[in-house]
Amino acid sequence: MSDGDDETPEDTSAETQSDASEEPTDAEESTDAEASEEITAESLNERLDAVEEDLEAAETESDLDAVESDLDDVESDLEAADLPEPDEDDDDAEDPRADLESRVSDLREDLESQRGPYAEDVVDDIESAKSKVTETRWTERGEGEIVDVVESFAADVNEILDASVSVDGDSEEDLAAALDDAADAVESASLDADDDADTIAALLEATDDLESGLEDSQEWDDLETNEKLQAEGFYDVLGHYKDFPPELSALKEWEKRGRADMIMLAKDSLQSEFMQEYCMDAFVRMADPSVFDEMHQLAQRRDKTAIKALGRMGSGAEDAVETLVEYVDTDSDPALQKVTFKALGEIGSSDATQAIADKLVMDNDNVRPYAARALGLIGDTRAVKPLSDTLESDENDTVRAAAAWSLRQIGTEDALEAAADYTDERSYLVQHEAELARDSLGDADADAPTA
Repeated sequence: MSDGDDETPEDTSAETQSDASEEPTDAEESTDAEASEEITAESLNERLDAVEEDLEAAETESDLDAVESDLDDVESDLEAADLPEPDEDDDDAEDPRADLESRVSDLREDLESQRGPYAEDVVDDIESAKSKVTETRWTERGEGEIVDVVESFAADVNEILDASVSVDGDSEEDLAAALDDAADAVESASLDADDDADTIAALLEATDDLESGLEDSQEWDDLETNEKLQAEGFYDVLGHYKDFPPELSALKEWEKRGRADMIMLAKDSLQSEFMQEYCMDAFVRMADPSVFDEMHQLAQRRDKTAIKALGRMGSGAEDAVETLVEYVDTDSDPALQKVTFKALGEIGSSDATQAIADKLVMDNDNVRPYAARALGLIGDTRAVKPLSDTLESDENDTVRAAAAWSLRQIGTEDALEAAADYTDERSYLVQHEAELARDSLGDADADAPTA
């Protein structure tokens, strides 16, 4: 009896424990409920509908912040949602994910459009206007107009913010300083997007007037070509001119007066091929180092006339030697090589000696003479040996005569002796150079002091 009584409670206890272990806890029931609540396209659209309603009702930046937070949550759930994929073979199949992403994007744009305006927007507009003032080339009329525009804007800022912005001069620097003061005044006002919305709106209206006023002021680029030339005094040299168009007569007169700046003005303004060529040829004739930068830029694009102009500048174009040496090996463009060799010779920098000397053995008989003569113009004594070898062994008499000429230009005793050895040469050109070298040696001997 006692044994049976002992067993019954134990069995009951075990069953009770087993049943208890199978029953879910409150936490497990909650988790299961959340897991069973599947994220669907329909539920996401309903949440976006709510976001849209809240956005329409939002009146403050705080309201918009709350809307943005809700939109972030929807977007996060959308990224994690397991939505059905459209049938790739059906062009008309709906893509719920794409549609939802499009709604989220549109709502974000609407949200941003409802924010502000902020004081920072006013400052950005002022900085933009300042750049317009300082970076634009204004005509004489335009310079006066922008002063009036900035003064009017300063008055508006003073009225709106009770500030004291003033324009203390009519230069671009003075106007830029006034705009900086206006920006500082806006920042110092610590305007709140909600509490000071009317003030910010008034300032933005003032910056709109500032920007439109600057836009309406006369810029240099607003002028026609002849108006620009007239404004710069390009036609002032004209009297009773014979050439047509009048720009050509003016160019000729400015060239006579040595005004490379006026030639450059015409080059920048007159776009006809004839006028461009005339201006470039004028730079070659004038050999004016003041246009070095422009010619160097063109030379870097392999402009042959610009390279000629650099050569005519002589030592004034020494900074272009590195650029020109790059063209020494352009065997595929003999015309470029010829003009380059001549220019390097005229500039006279010994930095080009070795590169040119290496071309004395190139195949092109029409280019080698230019290399030889360039070495003579440079006058570097290191070229005596390669020129002497060319005079001795080159099969082209024009090349050999150029080498003899260059040895004479170098003019040292060993250079003259190397050339003078060919007075009995069959080629008249070589013989003539050799005789001149011999005469130079004789003159040197006659001038030498006697013991």
